[in-house]
Amino acid sequence: MKSRTHQLVTIALLTAAAAILGYVESLIPAFIPIPGIKLGLANIVTMLALALFNLPVAFGIVTARVLLTGFMFGSLSSILYSLAGGWISCLVMGLLAAVNRKRMAPLFSFYGISVFGAIAHNLGQLIVAYIVIQNVHLILYYLPFLVLAAIPIGLLTGFIFAKLLPHLPIKKEKR
Repeated sequence: MKSRTHQLVTIALLTAAAAILGYVESLIPAFIPIPGIKLGLANIVTMLALALFNLPVAFGIVTARVLLTGFMFGSLSSILYSLAGGWISCLVMGLLAAVNRKRMAPLFSFYGISVFGAIAHNLGQLIVAYIVIQNVHLILYYLPFLVLAAIPIGLLTGFIFAKLLPHLPIKKEKR
């Protein structure tokens, strides 16, 4: 087990990396003309946090990232949407990773976990949108587009995570 100082430094670096990725992502023009669809690069850091630490630490990193980027570059509404999406995504990915850890052979690949995380992120944002606009028909109309967009985005972030994973200091039994 690494020292407490090492763990805190790693958490701080992951938080900074997530905030930087969130900012860089905000500079990339929308590649799909549907509001709210982004590359989800910060989800890579969430998956890293889940692999290196645990769900509560990952939640803390997601929360810190959203608050940092929201207060510096966003608005209160962007913070609410991002928190809802980030928390639900983190929860889903954490639960799927926990299922994998309890099994001899993983049930979900990194790609699957990432895709489910991307879909969950979009669902979290749609829940906030429903609370704000109170129009279930608009939400249900928008849902298929967000789910379809989440699949390639989740595959991309899962691919990047899979490439980073061999370079992480994780014991074999934790993977």
